[in-house]
Amino acid sequence: MKREILISLEANEKRVAILENGQLEEFFIERADQKYMLGNIYKGTVRTIVPGIEAAFINIGSEKDGFLYVTDAVRNPLDAEEEPGEVEGDDEIEEVRKPARRQHHSRVKINELLKEGQEVIVQVVKEPIRTKGPRLTTFFSFPARYLVMMPGERRLGLSRRINEPKERERIRAIFNRMDIPEDVGFIVRTAAEGKADKEFERDIKYLLGIWSQLKKDINTKPAPSLIHEELDLVERIIRDSFTEETASIIVDDRHIFSSIQNFLKVYMPDEHVNLQMYHDRVPLFEKFNIEKEIEKTFQKNVYLKSGGHLVIEQTESLVAIDVNTGKFTGRHNLEETVYRTNCEAAREIARQLRLRDIGGIIIADFIDMEEEEHRRSVLRIFKDAVRRDRAKTNILKISELGLVEMTRQRVRPSHESALYQPCPHCGGKGVVKSVTTMLIQAIKQIRKALSDSKRKTLEVSVHPDVAERLLVQEKRIIKNFEHQYQSRIIIMANPALHVEDIRINIGKAPERMGGIMSIFGGKKKQ
Repeated sequence: MKREILISLEANEKRVAILENGQLEEFFIERADQKYMLGNIYKGTVRTIVPGIEAAFINIGSEKDGFLYVTDAVRNPLDAEEEPGEVEGDDEIEEVRKPARRQHHSRVKINELLKEGQEVIVQVVKEPIRTKGPRLTTFFSFPARYLVMMPGERRLGLSRRINEPKERERIRAIFNRMDIPEDVGFIVRTAAEGKADKEFERDIKYLLGIWSQLKKDINTKPAPSLIHEELDLVERIIRDSFTEETASIIVDDRHIFSSIQNFLKVYMPDEHVNLQMYHDRVPLFEKFNIEKEIEKTFQKNVYLKSGGHLVIEQTESLVAIDVNTGKFTGRHNLEETVYRTNCEAAREIARQLRLRDIGGIIIADFIDMEEEEHRRSVLRIFKDAVRRDRAKTNILKISELGLVEMTRQRVRPSHESALYQPCPHCGGKGVVKSVTTMLIQAIKQIRKALSDSKRKTLEVSVHPDVAERLLVQEKRIIKNFEHQYQSRIIIMANPALHVEDIRINIGKAPERMGGIMSIFGGKKKQ
C-alpha cells in the first residue's frame, strides 16, 4: 500500500490529505481564525457547581466555560496521595485497569470535590460543539510518537493492534528494564511495533520533560491561563499518521516545510522521511485530483462504483446513512445485487465517517438481505473497515431490517458543521415553501391586514414569482378584497426578498380609490 501525506497552505487555511494508493482516505483542515483546544491543559477556576448533573463549569479563559463531570474529576494526578484510576485512552488501546474507579466515584458528589472559586488544572478532551463548551478532565494524557504518558498511572498498556504475543512480550520486557518514575504510566502506540529501546527512551525523556515543565508553570501562571498547548495540525498528523508505508510527505509552503524539517529532527531523528517541497504551478491538491474528492465529502449523495449510492443526512442527534442499489442491477438475482451493493457500501461508509469526521450516534440502513450469512458477512466487512479508524467506535449487530447502530467518538465538530452554516432561508431544513404555498399565505395575510378596519392602502412586497401569481392567477380575489374593504392593494415584486418573505405596509387610503397596482423594478403598472 502506497501512502502519501499532502500538506497545503492557502489563505491562512492549512489542509492535510492522506492518500492510500491514490485514494483520499483522511482529510483535515485548520484555519487561522479558529482556536483549537483539544489536548490543551489549562489552569482554570470553578465558576459554577451544578449538583443536578454532577458537573462543574470551569472558567479557562475561553469564550465558553468548559464543563467537568464528576466522573472526570474524581482524581487529579497532581495529588500524589490519591490512588491511580482507570486509563481513558483512544480506541486502539487495551484497558490498562479494571473499572474500580467507577465504583468509587459513584459515591462521590461534585460539590464534595470542587468549590466555586477553586483553582483546578484541566485538559480539554472535546472541542466546543455548537452551544456546548469544551469538555474537560483532570486525567491528563500526553501523546508522543510511540507512547502516551498518563500521569498518576503506574502500569503499562499496549495497543490492541499490536496483536503478536511475542511482540507484546518483547515490549513489556523493554519497559521492565527501564527506570521509570512511579507516578506515571504509559500506553504503547501501534507505531511502536518493532521499535528498539532507544526509541522508547527518547519518547519517555521528552514526555517527562513536558510533565516537569507543566508542574512548574502551574505555580507561576495565574488562573485562567493556558499551561500546555498541543502540537498544531501538521505536526500532529505527522506524529500520528506517519508509518513505514508512507512513501512521501509533500508540502507546498516553504515555512511549513522548514517547520516539518525541525520537527522531524526532534521527534523522528531515526526515521527515513521522504519530505518534498512542491513547486508546480498547478495547485498541489488539484495535481493529485483530490480537490473534487474533498468537495464530495460535503455532498448529501455518495455514488458507488457499482452504480449504487449512499445518502448521508446529518441531524441534531444522529447521522442517518441510507444505502440504495441505484443503477446497479446485478447479473443473477436480487439477493446477489443487494449483497454486493451492501459490501461496497460498508467499506465506503467507514471511509466517509473518517473523511467527514462524523461523530455521535450513527444509523446505517443497509438494504434488506434474506440470507443470514450475507448479513454476517456485511457486518464483518464493515467492522474490518472501521477498525482502522483512530476514533473510538462501537458497532452493534445488524438487525433484520438491515440497520446497523454505532457510535463514533466526537471530539470536535464535523467538517460540515465547522465549514458550513445553516441556510438563513430554510433554517437548516433543506427545503423552502413552494410558490403556490406562499401565494395562499400571502392572500391570507392580506385578508387579515384588511379585516381590522376599512379604507387602507396595503403595499404587499413579495418575491417576483409570488407577485406574478397574485397579479395574474389571483387578480379577481385581490379586486374583490379592494371592493369589500374599500381599500387599495399595491403588489410589489422585490427580487431581493426570499420566496418565503411577505412584507405588508399599511397606510391611509386616498380619497379616490383605484385598481390593483403592481411595481416591478421600480416602475408602476396599472
